[in-house]
Amino acid sequence: MTDLTIFTHPWIVAVILNTVLLTIVALAPKKLLTLAGVIHAWILGVLVWGTLGWPGYAVVGFYFLVGSGVTRIGLAQKEAEGIAEKRSGARGPENVWGSALVGAVCAVGVLFIQVQGGPDELIPWLGLAYVASFSTKLSDTCASEVGKAYGKRTFLITTLQPVARGTEGAVSLEGTLAGLVGAIALALVGWLVGLISLLGVLYCLVAAFLATNVESLIGATLQTKMSWLTNERVNIINTALGAMFAVLFAYAITL
Repeated sequence: MTDLTIFTHPWIVAVILNTVLLTIVALAPKKLLTLAGVIHAWILGVLVWGTLGWPGYAVVGFYFLVGSGVTRIGLAQKEAEGIAEKRSGARGPENVWGSALVGAVCAVGVLFIQVQGGPDELIPWLGLAYVASFSTKLSDTCASEVGKAYGKRTFLITTLQPVARGTEGAVSLEGTLAGLVGAIALALVGWLVGLISLLGVLYCLVAAFLATNVESLIGATLQTKMSWLTNERVNIINTALGAMFAVLFAYAITL
């Protein structure tokens, strides 16, 4: 590798790019990430760029920017009601991996295939799972944050009885619609960068809707009863379900 070509190697680009961007994020007046969150986001960003290149990075970047923005909708009101995200929405390591662990596993799967010379036909399936995981998480974030800020009538998903905004397992029309918009927006990014097909957008949308409602069921029935079932662990379950649902739908269609 020559002195010039070393700077075009994907992993070198990944290190340089993430160091620059996350230094800017760390120094920005409005904290989107804690210091530890910056370090873990750097690890995630390097992994994604090194394996999936700029298309994969565009997907996770879109999630991070839109998700961070949505978290700040009605922040003062949500903080006054005690239902806002902690640290005014600044993400820590637990948030980074709660949102992106499933996507990172997909990226590692692509890396394994590249290194081991495995079956290349599996890479599009991993790409679909990757996009679906972030589509599901953005759907969940939009539904939760918009619902807490603007939900006029909020119901417990298991009983459909009215409950206060911010209750675990609560759903609202406003939040549900926002979740659908978030899911399709992220999936369209995945399509535009070539990670999924246009039909894959539909798979991601349906998978995100189902997985997000399953998460609400978990929140209403299990989360308050099991101390180990934290929001971050529920997020991992949610994104894993979204990825699996999308792949299963795609597989069923191709049979």
